[in-house]
Amino acid sequence: MSDYKTFEVEQIDKVAHVRLNRPDKANAMSEDVWREIHAIFDWADTEPSVRAVVFSANGKHFSAGIDLAMMAGLGASLGKDVGRNARLLRRKIMELQDALSAIERCSKPVLAAIQGCCYGGGIDLVAACDMRYCTEDARFCIKEVDIGMAADVGTLQRLPHIISDGLMRELAYTGRVMDSDEAGRAGLVNAVYPDHGSLVDAVLEKAQLIAAKSPIAVQGTKEMLIYTRDHSVEEGLNYVASWNAAMLQSDDLKQAIMAQMSKQTPVFDD
Repeated sequence: MSDYKTFEVEQIDKVAHVRLNRPDKANAMSEDVWREIHAIFDWADTEPSVRAVVFSANGKHFSAGIDLAMMAGLGASLGKDVGRNARLLRRKIMELQDALSAIERCSKPVLAAIQGCCYGGGIDLVAACDMRYCTEDARFCIKEVDIGMAADVGTLQRLPHIISDGLMRELAYTGRVMDSDEAGRAGLVNAVYPDHGSLVDAVLEKAQLIAAKSPIAVQGTKEMLIYTRDHSVEEGLNYVASWNAAMLQSDDLKQAIMAQMSKQTPVFDD
């Protein structure tokens, strides 16, 4: 692990706890945030001792979304030629997309713990996570329509696989705020907790539960779920058959079966 400008990263046993740390800016997502997200999740993906990741944020709000100062700086860099401006903007958008895709690409499950505002880019971020949990005061908003643009960093691509199509369209077209109660009923979050402390404690506990399982089994399951989302049932079945033709030869399977038979808790290698 490295020192980061906008994050605090701590490894607790087999769980990496990643905390966005710009509370004085409502955790707005600056240039440093986007760059460091990519680096952190590349590390978590390749570090064998990490088996699950908790993503939380310090302060009152999870994230107010993309830093407007960053947006202004990008606008100031545009010239007079439309084609060259389009080329620059497309490259930048794809860089931001890839930063959040690093969360989804991470082979370890990522659990988001959300409090206060989760707006704009914050929605893009949590949509890339495996599971989401929040506090009672959490509020969610696809804010981009209110600043004259379509969301372009993952919300419109990932959220329709999490909540219903009609609700997704309503939130994206109106930019209205969704509270924690509605988020729970809609399936955006798995559970709602009374405050930030109890939220983070509960999510870390869930992450530790996942981390105690076979990493071969958990990481293979994440791979299959993401693949299945984007492919047909037939293609998904073919892929998991090929995957397990190799992975069923792992010692993890033998250890898990022996532990079940002896009523003991298995311990798996990284």
